[in-house]
Amino acid sequence: MATISRRIADWAAGARYEDLSDGAVRAAKTILYDSLGCALGGFRTEDVGIMRAYLEAKGGADESTVIGSGVKLPAVEAALLNALMVRALDYNDIYWVQDPSHPSDIIPGPLALGERLRRSGKDLLLAIAIGHEVEMRLCEAAFPGIRERKWHHATLTAFAAPYACGRMMKLSGEQIAHAAGISGSRHATLGAITAGRLTMMKNTADPLATQSGVFAAELAARGYQGPEHVIDGKEGLFDAFGPEWKGGLLTDGLGESWRIERCGLKAFPTEALTHAPLTAVIELVEEHDLRPDQIETIHVKTIGRAADILSDPSKYDPRTRESADHSLPYCIAVAVVDRKVVPASFNDDRLFDDSVRAQLRKIEVTAEPAFEQMFPAKQPNEVTITTRDGGRYVRYIEYPMGHPSHPIPQPSLEAKFRSLAEGVLSADRQRAVKQTVDGLESVADIGELTARIVSDR
Repeated sequence: MATISRRIADWAAGARYEDLSDGAVRAAKTILYDSLGCALGGFRTEDVGIMRAYLEAKGGADESTVIGSGVKLPAVEAALLNALMVRALDYNDIYWVQDPSHPSDIIPGPLALGERLRRSGKDLLLAIAIGHEVEMRLCEAAFPGIRERKWHHATLTAFAAPYACGRMMKLSGEQIAHAAGISGSRHATLGAITAGRLTMMKNTADPLATQSGVFAAELAARGYQGPEHVIDGKEGLFDAFGPEWKGGLLTDGLGESWRIERCGLKAFPTEALTHAPLTAVIELVEEHDLRPDQIETIHVKTIGRAADILSDPSKYDPRTRESADHSLPYCIAVAVVDRKVVPASFNDDRLFDDSVRAQLRKIEVTAEPAFEQMFPAKQPNEVTITTRDGGRYVRYIEYPMGHPSHPIPQPSLEAKFRSLAEGVLSADRQRAVKQTVDGLESVADIGELTARIVSDR
């Protein structure tokens, strides 16, 4: 019997745009639009600035457009840089079943290759759906998730990206399987990048995995070979990253439905497990018009991994953007003061603001064992705010804003894009991007889209 990798590769090679459901096409467009907004917001971050200066100075063949700057780089380098922009603010899409992941981290891979090869909008939508399908199935197949085994989800991105990139290059099933073997066998990521004090590597691990997918597909197209048994063979993914994998979840029903329709978006530029308590806190503060100086304590009951990862002692004194957007106490503190959490919430003027810092000592986060049995189908959180005059306000929430069961309204999604693109794209250029994405199935050359995500300010 063919290996799991070969079966997925044969499916990806044979998939056609016409196989996509209407819901999958809508989801792919929505996620692409949201991802481009995230990239335009990430364009101005420090880590992107460092990476951009390095890669643009390094140069190379003028193949694929760098979002924002408009410089052209080799596809393998443009994919890395653009993926870092998408990821930099921790604001792009989120899927959490067993493992968390941000499948849109993969999009810059086929985008860069598609521009170089002058592929169509239909090709891009199909590649996006394939990348999401494989990454989301990989998340579902591990028991427990690999994050629980102390590995980072970029490990899975390195397996998923070659299928999207290989399909964009129109490789054969055999070639795509080789690409998956090349990338998957060389790119595992330690969970250390999201433990304790965070660094720029938190944002960079998945982009590096996407770059690995482009690199592997390029090599496979030229005849380079990788291990087809990289997933289910001896010392492959299942064998090396035990204890349990349900391999059928990777192949059963491929093409019958599309996982991308189940992927969520982010209403806040923060780690995903902060979203449910943030939704509850903002609702309580706004409904009861609570001022920071009125609040005595805020108690959050959440699942164990959120309490462990997001509220360890270092998270009560975050010193970098990366640590702050993974700090549940900080995110709640800034939400109490500003009644919103946006990219600017993590600039130094907010991060070290006395009024925000004063809220941190009021916040207590505890793990609630009863919530564990409900996760990840639900994300149960209970927030209790007590006030100095004896008031007590409680909100229980199971689905944060952005979850498929609690979707972000279209006007809010467009407002998110505008806020991120402000200062990089003019209002006219922003509208042009939206129109191009909305009509992407009619675009003959992806270069029409990449030309519009270049700064005109």
